[in-house]
Amino acid sequence: MTQTNFPKSVSTSKGEYKLRVPKAGDARGVLAFAKALPPHDLLYLRRDISQPPVVDAWLVATQEGESLSLLAEHDGELVGMSALMLDRKSWSPHVGEIRVLIAETARGKGLGRVMVQETFALAVSNGIEKIIAQMTLDQDGARAVFEELGFQQEALLKDHVRDRNGEDHDIIIMSCNVATATSLMGVHR
Repeated sequence: MTQTNFPKSVSTSKGEYKLRVPKAGDARGVLAFAKALPPHDLLYLRRDISQPPVVDAWLVATQEGESLSLLAEHDGELVGMSALMLDRKSWSPHVGEIRVLIAETARGKGLGRVMVQETFALAVSNGIEKIIAQMTLDQDGARAVFEELGFQQEALLKDHVRDRNGEDHDIIIMSCNVATATSLMGVHR
């Protein structure tokens, strides 16, 4: 698995960000980032990244190539993270799952779109054929970004996640065939 184009700077209409690959010493910063997010933002993740053992496991997965991950910084502060989760030992080694989180202070500035696009490009360059994304039903902005890339809703899982207050929430699963999307966008593998 390759992530050779990083670190790099990216610009949006509202700011400049540095994208880089996580390193072993990032656990503390990732934990602080996750704990500052509204708890609702974490519901679509399979694990609670505000817990130290979960962040440690994610960093190991990144080091071992099970996750192609990026961190976004603005003025030295962690403001976004994305991951392309892979499972090469499963029945679906051709499928990757994109996960993106953006700090509240960086929302509405185009960073989420950039991180989805960069993570999508990682999937393309690593031979992934199908990409999925999960989110809670109320995340309209995230849905719009994924739809622009050719993702379509495949499933609605009713009452699939339970928040810390015991309230259940629906999850949608969107997917994209990489070959179809890249041909529509003029991207080459």
